[in-house]
Amino acid sequence: MMELYINKIVHYLPENVVPNTYFKEVNGLDDEWIYSRTGIKNRSKAGEDENTNTMGIKAVDLAVKDLPFPIEEVDLIVTATYSPYDTVATPAHMVQRRYHIENAQCLSVSSACSSFINALEIVEGYFAMGKATKALVIGSEHNTAYANESDPQSGHLWGDGAVAVFISPKNYSGHDAQIMSIYTRGLGHIGKAAEAVYLRPRNGGIGMPEGRDVFVNACHYMVKALEEVTRACGKTIQDIDWISSHQANQRIIKTIARQSDIPEERFLMNIEQRGNTGSPSCAISLSENIEKVKPGDLVGLTVFGGGYSCGAVLLQF
Repeated sequence: MMELYINKIVHYLPENVVPNTYFKEVNGLDDEWIYSRTGIKNRSKAGEDENTNTMGIKAVDLAVKDLPFPIEEVDLIVTATYSPYDTVATPAHMVQRRYHIENAQCLSVSSACSSFINALEIVEGYFAMGKATKALVIGSEHNTAYANESDPQSGHLWGDGAVAVFISPKNYSGHDAQIMSIYTRGLGHIGKAAEAVYLRPRNGGIGMPEGRDVFVNACHYMVKALEEVTRACGKTIQDIDWISSHQANQRIIKTIARQSDIPEERFLMNIEQRGNTGSPSCAISLSENIEKVKPGDLVGLTVFGGGYSCGAVLLQF
């Protein structure tokens, strides 16, 4: 199979920060209660002039400052989001327009918080078919646009943010992260998947009425996904140097650490300050903590999405 490398990964986070204390008057939950159950102290929130498209564009704007090839050479742009600003003109199309990338194919994929890993797998498929030479994946979520802050079950969880990842078959720097294996799986048949998490734009926004079911299955299947991607490379989960999981709940991450017998210190986390930034959260966390990763390290990204679904990717730096 063709070798694929991440040539650049850059994240964008809004300047607005919402602390736990904000929710005391909104949904009656205090700082200690929220932090003890979620590991969240603050969350990023898009400004009034920001949305899924603009945050995705800003992530790309930051990336092109030292991109190893002209952005006009990109011929595939894939957006990963479940919280779109526009379901027609996606961040992929808007970046194509901004940078006049004439020859790019543009599309958007949605599989809840698994969307980013699904987007990577779509890119892998395009390369395998010989239909792409340089790709851009944009993960962007505007959760707070759909969140009901007064909801004591999940109104306090959500953060906003975006990530831009450029991929090609060439290792430009000599230490670009190689994509070793990608695994995804739909899980709509298990547990309370049909009603556990929802986002209905005209009927209640985003909600998570079955948090316990999400917790149990997320812990199990994020470990399972890591086992699958490592097995495909003749490795085991114990060979992974760093794990950047979906940043949904710190208790989920701690449980994954315990179940996999991997020290918590090897998990890259940002949930305490960012909240749940949705599908790009695993990549945003990697981007924020990239200085910890050394050449030769194996990094696993693992996710679980409402609906349900799971996925993982193994990277070799």
